[in-house]
Amino acid sequence: MDATTFVREYLLLGLGFDRIEDGFVDAFTGDPELRRQVENAPPPEPRQLARRAAELRSELSNVEIAADRAEFLDVHLRALECSARKFAGEEIGFVDEVHAYFDVRIEPGSVDDYRAAHRAMDEVLAGDGSRPLAERLQAHRAADEIPPERLAECVEAFSSALRDLVRARYPLPETERVEYEVVGDKPWSGFNYYLGDYRSKVAINSDLKQHMAHLPHLIAHESYPGHHTEHCRKEAGLVDAGEVEHTIFLVNTPQCLMAEGLADHALGAIVGQGWGKWAEEIYADLGLRFDGQRAEALSTASAGLLGVRQDAALLLHDRGRSHDEVAEFLQTWNLTSPERARQSLRFLSSPLWRAYTSTYVEGYRLLDSWLGRAGDDIERADLFRRLLDEPLIPSALR
Repeated sequence: MDATTFVREYLLLGLGFDRIEDGFVDAFTGDPELRRQVENAPPPEPRQLARRAAELRSELSNVEIAADRAEFLDVHLRALECSARKFAGEEIGFVDEVHAYFDVRIEPGSVDDYRAAHRAMDEVLAGDGSRPLAERLQAHRAADEIPPERLAECVEAFSSALRDLVRARYPLPETERVEYEVVGDKPWSGFNYYLGDYRSKVAINSDLKQHMAHLPHLIAHESYPGHHTEHCRKEAGLVDAGEVEHTIFLVNTPQCLMAEGLADHALGAIVGQGWGKWAEEIYADLGLRFDGQRAEALSTASAGLLGVRQDAALLLHDRGRSHDEVAEFLQTWNLTSPERARQSLRFLSSPLWRAYTSTYVEGYRLLDSWLGRAGDDIERADLFRRLLDEPLIPSALR
């Protein structure tokens, strides 16, 4: 089988998963005839998809294709085989499931690290010592809420500012655009729908109150220089060069871990230290008061809580703890409200998304270590450019 035929079979396989679980194909910008072919065929059986993934993986060594493309396709076929086995009802341990999907091994974090993060946050939020840290944090977040009627203009202001910075450092096609919409009844806070031709629709969840400290991260994550920017540059680079395996983006695959890790580093990559003061000036232009220095200090202090969500997933799916126990764990260590804890549980309990939290936790850690190898800001910017442009996988970075 030649490379063109092999990649076509890979795309047909990936598209078949959307017939089993709507939304499994996060984006497809390739040949519309392939999608029509899958939609017009009888719905596939999960075990049929698992067998086809295994067959393609075994055939890959006989395909004349560049080594980096072969590595990319191999780990993605492994992930798809695991997903199909799960859809078929096969019991797979949660840690093994995450490894098959995302090319990483996970383990529980340390509550000592979480206690240290609480102490650091306590210093930032110093005040009435008689009030528990969780109460002070909730009060701080309440004061940081963006008035719903001001959300749209805040989104546009940060999108415009970040877009200008990105275009100067990581050029984008002139026709690229992002459209924003507010939605409800979703298990996530924001979502990028890449439409192809350098266009994205970014949905922001109205069920979750949006905060001034979080919004710059959200826009950077979903748009500039996060998901939208990565999709655009890979379409203009890899896809236009004939690597059409990148016309499909599939949930629960290593490309998700790489994309989420990239997006969670996006604001730091394009603005860097001092993002709080930068955001404060943008809010001031909108007539909103925001303490950027304090927000940035609190963000740094709370970084030690990164693993709490993954620990919650391990408790739920690996150790069989109840929803109430996991919600209490989230409230205790993530200092979150009962409502936020239940929203997180909704995400962790979704059959499609239950393992996805690891993309944020392990993706951030892996890319933080990799970007940390840079000797200066110029080298770090070049490494981030590689993440935007190249088909890197977790095991290759390690």
